[in-house]
Amino acid sequence: MQIVAHVLVALVAVVHAYFLVLEMFLWDTARGRKVFSTTAEFSKESAPLAANQGLYNGFLAAGLFWSLFASDPVSFQIQIFFLICVIVAGAYGAATVNRRILLVQAVPAAVALGFVLAAG
Repeated sequence: MQIVAHVLVALVAVVHAYFLVLEMFLWDTARGRKVFSTTAEFSKESAPLAANQGLYNGFLAAGLFWSLFASDPVSFQIQIFFLICVIVAGAYGAATVNRRILLVQAVPAAVALGFVLAAG
């Protein structure tokens, strides 16, 4: 159970690292516009905001990666904290931007949280 929990935490971390790349470096590219369904004009104007958002996603990824290498009980506590942060961010994004965010961000984090709690 612990291995599955760690794999799920790692997957959530990788997804957020990917969000960092998309939002900080690829936002104003064809790929970034396709992923986020934006126009060239909007992506150019909003690039600084997206980069800031990407940085926050990077912090979430960093915290989750840190939790995989920290010793218990700190590892468990860090996983709980950062997974809850991801769930809250995903729920807020779904409520304010696009409901798809719930499926891409909050649901995987909630599943990972369930496994972490079960393994803990």
